[in-house]
Amino acid sequence: MAPATTEAARTAAELDVADELGVQLVRFVRLINKAKSQVAKQGPDGIERAAYAILFHLIHDGPQRTSKLAEALHAEISTISRQSSSLVQHGLVERQSDPEDGRACLLAPTAEGLRVFEENRRQRNRWLADVLADWPEEDRQTLNRLLDRLNSGIETSIPQVADQGSAQSKGADA
Repeated sequence: MAPATTEAARTAAELDVADELGVQLVRFVRLINKAKSQVAKQGPDGIERAAYAILFHLIHDGPQRTSKLAEALHAEISTISRQSSSLVQHGLVERQSDPEDGRACLLAPTAEGLRVFEENRRQRNRWLADVLADWPEEDRQTLNRLLDRLNSGIETSIPQVADQGSAQSKGADA
């Protein structure tokens, strides 16, 4: 975890840049959510868009218990349970017995789940390629590099629980 810095340790110029970044990130998240809601209208009937996050984790991290998925997705176990049941009903996920504890079950993607996930990924990639079509290659590479760097910085600097209340109240003003 990166050391916490006080606001006084930052210059006015650094805080101005951070404020503009905050504004742009809020705009970005809103636009991504708008795009995702449009895509959701085209998705398979009965499957919540949020359920695809479960499928993503199962494909990338392997079979998991519901409790581990809830922790990874910062969601309630009941929510993950409901969404995963929908994925099971649609044949995208299956329940397997846990080899470490036969009383428990693991959720795992099916071949159909992998196919649907890859199709969604191809659609997302085509859309992003269209968005960036008029960007020079160097700018596209720079964007990827800088987003990776930003994500890595965020991952190592997630606020502690005590800080989240003040961060959330500040975020409400954005």
